[in-house]
Amino acid sequence: MGWSQDLFRALWRALSKEVKELAGTDQFGNKYYYIPEYKNWRGQTIREKRIVEAASKREIDYEVGNIPTEWEAWIRRTRKTPPTLEEILKNEKYREEVKIKSQEFYEREKLLSKESNELLAPPVEMQIKGHASAPHFGKEEPSEAPTSTGKTFQPGSWMPQDSKRHNQ
Repeated sequence: MGWSQDLFRALWRALSKEVKELAGTDQFGNKYYYIPEYKNWRGQTIREKRIVEAASKREIDYEVGNIPTEWEAWIRRTRKTPPTLEEILKNEKYREEVKIKSQEFYEREKLLSKESNELLAPPVEMQIKGHASAPHFGKEEPSEAPTSTGKTFQPGSWMPQDSKRHNQ
């Protein structure tokens, strides 16, 4: 079925005025194409397309990371111009440097935390009652009757009466 699909695509492109322009290639061998906006035989405007032709045509051979981030940004239209190979390699080198520096930082912090844990006393356990957003957090539980001390007012807890007794 693969050859018939390719034949159909080639025939469709020939009849639909769809012209692929090579935008570039990456270090993995993937090719990136740009098809500018055009009008089809009905007079409809077909918007531009950006296509990647993978180096390994089989879907099972594809792995995450086979398309560089810069090319993916171009395909998804988050960048206007296609990236250069120099730009991709420079960004890849920068990402490796950041990865190495973050690993060094992590290991240094791990050593510092080991040293500081030996010097500090273990944390004291506290019993927390209620949630911090509750109006009575850190205070005693609300009582049945309301209380007031002049400047503060603590309403009491209230339960609605039974509707059968209330309506009589």
